[in-house]
Amino acid sequence: QVQLVESGGGLVQVGGSLRLSCAASGRSLTGYAMGWFRQAPGKEREFVGGIRWSSGRTTFADSVKGRFTISRDNAKNMLYLQMNSLKPEDTALYYCAFGFGGGLTIPNSRYDYDYWGQGTQVTVAS
Repeated sequence: QVQLVESGGGLVQVGGSLRLSCAASGRSLTGYAMGWFRQAPGKEREFVGGIRWSSGRTTFADSVKGRFTISRDNAKNMLYLQMNSLKPEDTALYYCAFGFGGGLTIPNSRYDYDYWGQGTQVTVAS
């Protein structure tokens, strides 16, 4: 079992920044991938970015590339999503996720992730 708890969401103005956190517990994350997803009302849950825990290699959706970064704190089992230059279309419920699969890749499909947090709301006001 892996427990994931997100925090850090809130209301921010266009162009502002937020940092989301995800606290992971229950098992070692070494050798696996973690991802950030988001879901806006009436839309599918979409991949935002992910990280291979061991190497720290990251990948991002085109929509956030250059604005968002992902980092982790190995000692604390914490995952972070730094979001800069926020836009109204970034408004969504943001989830972190843990996946056993994917090999050495960073999966971008929600179906490749096995555990999910409860989500944290990000609202970007124009």
